[in-house]
Amino acid sequence: MDKLHHIVIVGGGAGGLELATQLGNKFGKHVKAKITLVDQNLTHIWKPLLHEVAAGTLNPNDEETTYIGHAAKHHYQFVLGKFIDLDRHTRQVTIKVPQGSKSDLENNSTILNYDTLVLALGSVSNDFQTEGVQEYCHFLDNRQQADLFQQDLLHLYIDAQQDIENIKELHIGIIGAGATGVELAAELVQTKQNFYEYGLNKIHPRDVKISIIEGANRILPALSNNIAENTAKYLKRVGVETYTDCLVEKVNADNIYFKDGKHIRADIKVWAAGIKAPSVLASLTEFEQDKMGRLVVYSTLQTRTDPNIFAIGDCAHCVLEANEPPLGPRAQVASQQATFMVDAIEARLKQSDQPIFKFIDKGSLVSLSKNKAVGELMGQVNVQGFVAKSMYISLYRMHQATIYGYAHAGLLTAKDFVTRKIAPKIKLH
Repeated sequence: MDKLHHIVIVGGGAGGLELATQLGNKFGKHVKAKITLVDQNLTHIWKPLLHEVAAGTLNPNDEETTYIGHAAKHHYQFVLGKFIDLDRHTRQVTIKVPQGSKSDLENNSTILNYDTLVLALGSVSNDFQTEGVQEYCHFLDNRQQADLFQQDLLHLYIDAQQDIENIKELHIGIIGAGATGVELAAELVQTKQNFYEYGLNKIHPRDVKISIIEGANRILPALSNNIAENTAKYLKRVGVETYTDCLVEKVNADNIYFKDGKHIRADIKVWAAGIKAPSVLASLTEFEQDKMGRLVVYSTLQTRTDPNIFAIGDCAHCVLEANEPPLGPRAQVASQQATFMVDAIEARLKQSDQPIFKFIDKGSLVSLSKNKAVGELMGQVNVQGFVAKSMYISLYRMHQATIYGYAHAGLLTAKDFVTRKIAPKIKLH
């Protein structure tokens, strides 16, 4: 029997998990290929939900997917570990595997051989080496960081309730007015009201000052003027203070300082002002990378250095047409690339020509609260309010349908509809 073609996917985010699921269902189930997904976490949560996790308005335990169980059901294997090295000449990746025993003083590493490698490592925050950011700012790159912000915010309220710190006002500073920063600011407006209603009333909602800071001349600089204007009006209406044309020079435990000499108070701070590729990619010196550290790929999504290695999602620098900018770090890009990769893998298995990836921009949506969003569909149709929010939620439902199947996703939708009616509005633990 011929050796099965081994496809290794590194990174179980939106793109990586959707790809592993589709490849497992199509090739793994019928023993036409072996599929392995590698991730350093045991569970997956859709990254656009992290601002809700951080604000405490979403319980992540209700939304996470366990890789091990999912892999068994969808005919791929899961390997827990962190990608640390790659030898393209021997077609091997090195994975650092955490050990569970207290007696293990060092983590072990393991080697995975591959025939096709897909890097779907996502992105991380870029602090541009700004003084104090690493020490005093929260980030929202993953579930653990979102949980940490939620816990720190909760305990500020608990301390105030017990009169430990005697806090009368709470100042929250969000640096970066892209989608992540704006969505978090809007969600925190609901959070401060929820805390008050649930008995943490020593800090009144009117005394919670939420500020969002952007270096560009408007918020949401990567999106259209129309979306930015509508969002700015909403933020002003709900009391979020917006600072534009403000470059952050440094932060400390109590303040955010601007390069023009001004500063604002911030008891808790979030950095959401730019992204870069994970630092591990910097060690892949043979591969062409852009200034953000992303791997440069052809329109086939193959890296320019090695046709056996693909990169998708936020860690890929992909230009589809000359004189056009690279595709942005968006969930719909990663999802469409994952679906495309199924055809690309099939072409490799059949030893045919590689297909060319084509991206269809379905628009942009920004969540502003439980029942509100703003957006633009296909670059033309403006949507707001409940309609836009329904469309925003449908993006997550499509992700669920891809990784679970439509029947399972439908049941999850029904479950969420029922449980969210009776579940607490805020996570208090």
